[in-house]
Order: sequence, then C-alpha cells, then structure tokens
Amino acid sequence: MEILKGVAASNGIMIGKAFVWTGGELPDIPRYTFRRKDDCEKEWARFLRAIEDAVKAKEERLEQLSPKSDKTEIDILKTHVMMLEDIELHEQVHTRLFEENENAEWAVNSISRTMVQTLFKSRDAYLRERAVDIADIANEIIYRLMGIERVSLSKLKENVIVVAHDIMPSDTITMDKKHIQALALDMGSVTSHTAILARSFEIPAVLGLGAISHKVKDGDCLIVDADRGVVFINPDEKTIAEHQKAIKANQASLNKLVSMCDKQALSTDGVLFSLKANIELSVDISRIYKYGAEGIGLFRSEFLFLTPGVPAGEEAQYQAYSKVIKKSNGLPVTIRTSDVGGDKILPNFYDGEEKNPLLGWRAIRLSLATPEVFKTQLRAILRAGVHGPARVMFPMIASVDELEQALVMLEEAKAECEKNNQKFDSSIKAGTMIEVPSAALIAGKLAKMVDFFSIGTNDLVQYTLAVDRGNEKVSYLADPRHPAVLRLIKMTVDAAQEAGIPAAVCGQIAGDSSMIPLLAGLGITEFSMNATAIPKIKSVLCTLNAAKCRKLAESALNCGTADEVSALFNKVQ
Repeated sequence: MEILKGVAASNGIMIGKAFVWTGGELPDIPRYTFRRKDDCEKEWARFLRAIEDAVKAKEERLEQLSPKSDKTEIDILKTHVMMLEDIELHEQVHTRLFEENENAEWAVNSISRTMVQTLFKSRDAYLRERAVDIADIANEIIYRLMGIERVSLSKLKENVIVVAHDIMPSDTITMDKKHIQALALDMGSVTSHTAILARSFEIPAVLGLGAISHKVKDGDCLIVDADRGVVFINPDEKTIAEHQKAIKANQASLNKLVSMCDKQALSTDGVLFSLKANIELSVDISRIYKYGAEGIGLFRSEFLFLTPGVPAGEEAQYQAYSKVIKKSNGLPVTIRTSDVGGDKILPNFYDGEEKNPLLGWRAIRLSLATPEVFKTQLRAILRAGVHGPARVMFPMIASVDELEQALVMLEEAKAECEKNNQKFDSSIKAGTMIEVPSAALIAGKLAKMVDFFSIGTNDLVQYTLAVDRGNEKVSYLADPRHPAVLRLIKMTVDAAQEAGIPAAVCGQIAGDSSMIPLLAGLGITEFSMNATAIPKIKSVLCTLNAAKCRKLAESALNCGTADEVSALFNKVQ
C-alpha cells in the first residue's frame, strides 16, 4: 500500500478501480524531414488515410444517432466532418510536406497552432469558437498519424476513479459523470476550475498529488479520501474496511443535515442569513434546491463558452439562462458575465503568450475589448430576465472606469433588445465582483454605481497575497484568514452597508464551516457556495452568536498573522 497526500478539492470518499487517462495531452510529436519526393508522396497518402479514417468514424457515429439524440453531439460531429474535409487545411499540409519536406504530424501541429492563435485574437465570436474545433480535430489527426488511440472521458463503459496529470475544464464538462466515481490528479488546487466543477458534479476529488499518474496502473484499487486529501494505492483490507465504515457514516450525516433544508439560517441572537448556490452549467439546477438553496448566488457563465464545438451564441445562452431562471421558481439568479482567461482558457488554442495570464487579458478586460461578444451575452441575460428575478454581475472590476464602461454596454444592450422587438428586463439589477484589492480599496465609489457586491475570495486572496492559486507549491500561503484579506473584506462590507446594498461572499471560503464565524463577524449575512455545503453551513450558523463573532472579528483585524486569527476563533464552534 502507498499513501499520497494532496489537496482535498471536492469532499467525499470513494473506493474503486483506477483508470489512468492520458487523453488530455498530446504525446511528444516527432519532427523530421524527407529528402526524396517519393517519401513526400507516401507521407501525403498517410495524411489522407488519417483524414479518411477520422471522417469514417464520425459518420458511423452519426448513423448510430437517432433524430432525437442530443443535438449538441450531432452538431459537433457534423462540424468536425466538415473541417476534416476542408480543402484549405489539405492544401496547407500539402505545401508543408512537399515544400518544407516535413512529416505529417509536425505539419498538422504547426498549422493548427497558428490557426487557433490567430482565431483566438479575433473579435468575431464565431471565429473564436471555431478555434476549439480546429484544436480538437488537429489532435485527432495527430493521434491517428501516430497510431495512438485517444480515449475520451465521455465514453466510459464502467465505474472508475480517473487518474490523470490534469483535466481541462472543457474535458471535465463533457466527461461521463455516471461512471466517474472520483478524480485523483497530479495538478490542481482547491480553487482550480476542475475542482469547482468536481464539487458541482458532486464527484470526490484530490488534486495536487504530484506524480500519481506515474505511480498507478489501470485496474489498481484506489481509495480517494477527499475529506482528508489522501489517496491510498492498493490499500490493505483493514484500510478498505475503515473507509467503507466512513462512507456509511458520511451518508448518515448527510441525511441528517439535509433534513435541515427547510429551516432558516438564524443565529442564536436572531440574525438571519441567506444561503445561495454556485453553479456552472444549467444541468446543476435539478440538484441544488434539495439542499435548501435560496437562489443562485453565482452562475459561472464562462463554462458555456468552454464546451468544445458549441457556439456560445445569443440563443444558446438565452436558453441556458432561461432554464435556470424558470426552474428557480421566483428565487433570484445572479449571472456573472464571462470570466474566460487566466486558468480558464479555451482548450488547446491559447499558446500562453502572456507571461502572467492571471494578471492579463481576462474577465471584464476581455469583455470590454470584445464589445460585440459582451453585448451578445448581455442581451441573452436581459431577455432571460423576463422569466424571473435575474441579476447581472461583472467579474474582476478593478476601477471605476471599467465599471462605467460595463454599465454603458448594459444600457446599449437594452437599446438593442428594444430595437429588435425582444422582451427583456429593463430594470435588471447589476452588481460587481470584489476580487481585486483595488476594488476593495475604492468600494465606497463602486457601491454608489451598482445594486450589490459579491466578494470573490478565491481571487481576492490570490491577488492580495501574491499567491498563484493554481500552484500547489505555494498554496499553503493562500490563507483567507490573513489580516490583510480580512481588512479588505471588512472595507467592502462597510462600503456596501453605507450605500444600502448587500454584500455577499461567493468564494471557496463561503462553504468552509471553519470560516463562517469569522465571516459572520465581519458583517457577511449572505453566502453563496456549492449546494452540497449548504446544510452544513446552515447548521453552523444556527449555533452562532453573531454579536460575539463581531467582537472577535474586531480583534482579528488587529492581528498580525493568520495563525493569530485562527486562535481567536478556534473555540467558537
């Protein structure tokens, strides 16, 4: 038995069979040249065979699908067939083979990388979306040329624990949730977006394990203890028995907590708290309300843009937002505009040209630089707002100027809806994320411009403490109890209260029971989290004395270290 320690990213315990997935990464691509024309002819024929095989496989799949099958899969298959048969692609490869004498794998790789980089820089939404398809089919051609079968996480035939180096958000979105029991990855942190999706899908996950993908073989027995952040490789019978007992205990505890769903989150001294859910995709909505959510505090819309081959056009977005709003039955739904960029790049086609992508062209900066894409999303949100109380929220606002521009574009989107004779919510509430220190420092100015704040503590901690949240080597430094972070939160809450608007916390710490007394003491009365955490957080809030927490929080603001803050609160619960 071998035990590996990682990061507990999505709670739960699972015992199962390992499946080592390598489909997320291209193998080392060979590069060589030919001297004879005959060799180039043979290489061209090899490329055409790979194309023919790929087209045949997709057409066979299309024949198997019925007219009532998932339209998304049908559209992706048809798009990929069209791209595989594209004359321009063939001509470019032919040129590289016969004029540069390159091998087919290297030619396809070079051409596709150039194409996707060019498309990614385009301001045309359709062209940017096509880059995902190009990356996908290029990878498939390369795999076929190299004689390697790529296994998709969307087509698993049995229950497995997936072991991998890393999984992109797009792969996580499309994976087979029915057959994936847990995740164990070399890379990642608790705030990575693979972790966020795993929590949303209620899949136990331990990330940041270092080299588990090299230590495990297909079929090995694994225990993924995501409550403690530990993975056991080929455990002994005693360890298996202990964890089977823990699984039963967890289920009994969850059943007890779920019974609290209909109760109010009311402190012992009468302070009422509101608990909402964070979601990524419209499919989540069927589960969240059984845990007692009082609405959606954060709908991460960027995952609509990350699904391979699916255009995030106005109608597609409108349908997704409307579905959530309708199923919320009058409860509020807060839709954050696209936060693409940083660690949420579209798969395989952002070449990492930015040295510091988390500080670069992302979130509201990208939206303001691509106004047609941004206003398309705003129109979809406005139109969906006629089905219930929707709110729009802007991410990564760092200045008054950025917020002013976003609000101007919101008004322009309203005018466009009116011009198009589309029904829309003309009085939709608009808010901003507070996740950059500069925003917290000018919160008094921003509060006068919006209807609500939502504090994104994942990024606020990252930017305040200069800690890359995706780097497991420094993740121990990303402590939300750091007094500097607490002062920024308190500054934001005070500014919101003075302006008469609500301020919620929607980051990872909202679902951390150990952080709740501290946040309540800082004046937070609204929390948004993964839905499964709501019963536990509610049970904690119902045992708190809010006045006592406020006094402790005042002392915490004068502490010098996170450890001192923890010492103040370690006896509250």
